[in-house]
Amino acid sequence: MRLDKYLKVSRLIKRRTVANEACDTGRVEVNGKIARASYEVKEGDRITLRFGERALTVEVVSVRENAGKAEAVEMYRELPPQ
Repeated sequence: MRLDKYLKVSRLIKRRTVANEACDTGRVEVNGKIARASYEVKEGDRITLRFGERALTVEVVSVRENAGKAEAVEMYRELPPQ
């Protein structure tokens, strides 16, 4: 699944266009490298989102095409800040 779609389905970012813009501006890293929106997300990937001074790092637990609100939080595991 594409990174921008994963961010939307997992509800880490509310809209796919916003996820796309975040990738284009270099605010999203996967496994320590700046990632493009077209990156194929796999289980075990570590995604870091930067929002100004704040950073959120999660580990991908599962990849699903669709997820309800309750299922979305099960798609990733939040990691402590580094």
